[in-house]
Amino acid sequence: MNNSIHKLKAAALVLAGLAMTLPAWPQNADTVLLNGKILTVDIHFSTRAALAIRDGSIVALGSSAEMKRLAGPNSRVIDLQGHTVIPGLIDNHIHSIRAAQTFSTEVNWIGATSLAEGLARIHNAAQTMKPGAWLIVVTPPATIDTFKEKRRPTQVELTAAAPNNPVYVQLGYGWAMMTPQAFEALKITSDADLPRGAKLEKAGEKPTGVVTGNMIDLFDRLPKPTLEEQVEGTKEFFRELNRLGLTGVVDPGGNNVTPESYQALFRVWRDGQLTLRVVYSLCGMTPGQEFEEYKNYLAIMPMGFGDEMLRFNGIGERVTWAMNGITGQAPQADLDKYYEIARWAAQHNLTLTMHWANNNNVGQLLTVFERVNMEFPVGNLRWTIAHLNDGSEATFQRMKALGVGWTMQDAMYNDGDQVVKEEGAEAARRMPPVMTAKKIGIVVSAGTDAHRVSTYNPFTVLQWLIDGKTASGRPLRGPEEAPSRADALRFYTSGSAWVAHDEDKRGSLEVGKFADLAVLSQDYLTEPVEDIGKNSSLLTMLGGKIVYAAGPYAQLESKPSAPKAVVSQK
Repeated sequence: MNNSIHKLKAAALVLAGLAMTLPAWPQNADTVLLNGKILTVDIHFSTRAALAIRDGSIVALGSSAEMKRLAGPNSRVIDLQGHTVIPGLIDNHIHSIRAAQTFSTEVNWIGATSLAEGLARIHNAAQTMKPGAWLIVVTPPATIDTFKEKRRPTQVELTAAAPNNPVYVQLGYGWAMMTPQAFEALKITSDADLPRGAKLEKAGEKPTGVVTGNMIDLFDRLPKPTLEEQVEGTKEFFRELNRLGLTGVVDPGGNNVTPESYQALFRVWRDGQLTLRVVYSLCGMTPGQEFEEYKNYLAIMPMGFGDEMLRFNGIGERVTWAMNGITGQAPQADLDKYYEIARWAAQHNLTLTMHWANNNNVGQLLTVFERVNMEFPVGNLRWTIAHLNDGSEATFQRMKALGVGWTMQDAMYNDGDQVVKEEGAEAARRMPPVMTAKKIGIVVSAGTDAHRVSTYNPFTVLQWLIDGKTASGRPLRGPEEAPSRADALRFYTSGSAWVAHDEDKRGSLEVGKFADLAVLSQDYLTEPVEDIGKNSSLLTMLGGKIVYAAGPYAQLESKPSAPKAVVSQK
């Protein structure tokens, strides 16, 4: 008798467990993914073979046999053919709105492996454009480090690549080269014709075509794309990010961004054509007038305003111009102005993110945060500090006490060689100290700060996180601050979801969360470290909808209105 009762109880437990894995619904799954290596990035970093999607969310994970039972006659069944699946990547700090504006009209050098290839891209673009149309390249300085030639272009080379067009090439924010046609079009003949802080480089008495100094204002003099071109650029750039497994971005505003800069994004969102979830901040725009602008613009745009595709995420990265990028000790008047804005932000439950470069003066910022916190607690507001590559343990302890997160990017991939020259190899060994921050309990997230100062490729950043090598290939970071592949992926998924106030909706592949995912071309967990940067997505889904497909899955995107397909290569 007791044995029978024991068997009944055991059977009941098995049935209960099965019920938890396979909930009963009145309808079948919309999409089922089978025969894969699904990295859920849940608390246990579990791996599953299959998952099911319904109404844009994940409804079950398990074995392929279990998930097959959830497919009906109208379900789309996709054979993953053993490919690795990860949660859709989320860039914690990318100037995507600005980059998207010009993506369809600029020449993109990111991903080029040589100067010859970069010049060829300019030449090819010139063949499709009218004589006199501008050819503009804006790329990180580290792009040159990845070139085989290890050098910048000359004015003669740019002119030869596009003899009938003005050409402008900008590296970061401090260097640009233009062809004679470009100088003529902008009416620049001497330093007096340049923005304040910029100057012409000369070899003897002859200009070389190079402008150094203030590129922010110089860029604003270039012709702007039309709204239609900006809309097209937004679609193209977001698709490019989808190709690299991205399903979300956190955009901090930045230089050359005005209210008009958002109109193309709003158009694409309004038309239901966004392929990324975008959360964005309002950046201080006019020096000295930031507080008035915040109060005016945000009077009718409360924190979290928007929907699951586009949402307002507070203020920053430049809260005030006076405190932006400051390297020394800030004057008390500037600190008081910053405190006034930060206090107002906390009072109105606004998220705040702040661009900060160095640990040597970050104490001033944290003192302001602590002062605000005594009046209006900020622990639940998701305040973050961006960059801070040399954060100390003491700094992270103060951030932890406040609930302040760290949005870390790959600045050391781009600038590590220069850091070694200025601060020494030993200092660079711990930059950025991601494992120290993780152990203390700081929420660490990952991103790029693209696209003027860094690549937008997340796999380049994931490889750098693990191997610690600069763009030139120089190894810097020591093993004590090197994350595992699992940790690096967490930073780029659940960590960034926290920044967006979305960790309960995305950042991992779990029941109830959005079906935002990427099917990778290579196995992220086992491929050689040096190959991680070559990875890409074969299939990217946003809320269960295919937004990018290639290789064996290409036909799923090319015929979106066709009957739901079954992709299987046994």
